[in-house]
Amino acid sequence: MDAATEAFVAHRSLLFTVAYELLGSAADAEDVLQETWLRWVGVELGEVRDQRAYLVQITTRQALGRLRVLGRRKESYVGPWLPEPLLTAPDVAEDVELAESVSMAMLLVLETLKPTERAVFVLREVFGLEYEEIAEAVGKSAVTVRQIAHRARAHVAARRPRSAASPAESRDALAAFKRAIETGDLRDLLGVLAPDVVLLTDGGGVVQAVPHPVVGAGKVAHLLDVGLPKLSGRVTATPAQINGCPALIVRIDGEIDNVVAVRVDDGLVTGLYFVRNPEKLSRVRREIAVSR
Repeated sequence: MDAATEAFVAHRSLLFTVAYELLGSAADAEDVLQETWLRWVGVELGEVRDQRAYLVQITTRQALGRLRVLGRRKESYVGPWLPEPLLTAPDVAEDVELAESVSMAMLLVLETLKPTERAVFVLREVFGLEYEEIAEAVGKSAVTVRQIAHRARAHVAARRPRSAASPAESRDALAAFKRAIETGDLRDLLGVLAPDVVLLTDGGGVVQAVPHPVVGAGKVAHLLDVGLPKLSGRVTATPAQINGCPALIVRIDGEIDNVVAVRVDDGLVTGLYFVRNPEKLSRVRREIAVSR
């Protein structure tokens, strides 16, 4: 490989992770990587002091442009929008900060930030870029970037999980949900639902889904009690690492129907996320590399 290709390949999983954390869409992240490559091959490498930072800056600029377009698309999206789930390797969970940053719960928190705030937060808090490097990426002064970073940290801190859920807590919650899916028995599940649990279902207008968030343990339990028995065919729920966290891949007669991820706060499930949109399920068939 030539030097440009070698550098790009060496950092590809990092660049994908940056783009994915900014966009919440693997398909759009892959498009951003193509755009990054086209710009990277035109760069004079001898003038690049830090190839990693430079590539991240290109990726960020491309992702920010696409993020604004994606925001307009989401305005006309049918029902709740959830990030595209990724099947990740078990070792991702060992990097706690990386696993949290790509988790469904955190990506939904990042959705509440403005595009530039999201980019600054991700580049600083997850990937550790210096303020001057981030300033180059987002087209702001380093002083302004520091202010944005402070504001974004406060925003995220107010919305992120109240305490870091251990993998064991998440697995216990999902085990209760697995039994509910496969047997229709909700007793174990009711014991792990927080009073203010929120259920979101993303069907993208393509498949049947709950059109609005369902809030409250009683309403969520009622929905599941009514909905689960209606599943026709042989239903299986397979534990998997999705976005660096324990989750379930639900199949009906062997075909993937949805992915279920959870948010756990203080040992109780506060978020249930069902991704049913078929266009978002292709990347749970094989592992996707994420890194920082």
